[in-house]
Amino acid sequence: MRLRHLLGVLPVLGMLGGAWFADRTEPYVLGLPFILFWMLAWVVLTSVILAVIYKLDPANRSGE
Repeated sequence: MRLRHLLGVLPVLGMLGGAWFADRTEPYVLGLPFILFWMLAWVVLTSVILAVIYKLDPANRSGE
């Protein structure tokens, strides 16, 4: 598979698979229960991953 396809799977695995791993209320991170922090972190990471996928996609290189 191409790198951009593998990167596209990461948010799904992080949110769905990781929620099972992070299913606890202790410890608190930045004042949030761990599960809430985990989901919030993956929302931010999903944006970063999608920006990287956008840069890697050859269809977006028409100006070069």
